[in-house]
Amino acid sequence: MRRPRVTDRGAVAVEMALLVPALMMLTGLVVGGARIWTARATVEEAAHRAVRTATVRSDARMSARAAEEAGRANLADLPCRSSSVSVDVAALHRPPGTPGTVRATVACTVALGDLVVPGLPGELTLRGSAASVVDRYRGR
Repeated sequence: MRRPRVTDRGAVAVEMALLVPALMMLTGLVVGGARIWTARATVEEAAHRAVRTATVRSDARMSARAAEEAGRANLADLPCRSSSVSVDVAALHRPPGTPGTVRATVACTVALGDLVVPGLPGELTLRGSAASVVDRYRGR
C-alpha cells in the first residue's frame, strides 16, 4: 500500500487568505483612530481659538463674529460634513469691573464610512468647548 505524499502546496495561499483581511482591518482601525484623534484635537483647538479671539478683541460688538470666524478658520483643514461654531459673548457687554466668562462650542461631523472596518459608524460628531475669563477692568 502506498502512502499519500504530504506537501505544503497551497499553504501560502491559505495563509494569505487568512492574513490579508486581518491586516486590512488593523490598518483601517489605525487610520480611523488617527482620523478621530486628529479631528478631536482640531475641534478642541478651534473652540480655544474662538474663545481667545473673543476675549482679546477690544470691540465687544464685533468680537462674536470674529470669534466664530476664527473657529471656522481653524476647522478649514478638517473635512467636516457639517460644522457649527457658537460663541457666547454676553459677558463682554457687562460694565467694567463685573466678572464674566466667554464660552465657545464647536461641533464637526467627520466621515468614517470610507474605512473598511466593521463596527465603525458612517460618521461621528465631535464636540469641543472652551471658556475664558474676561478681564474685569478691560474697556468694553
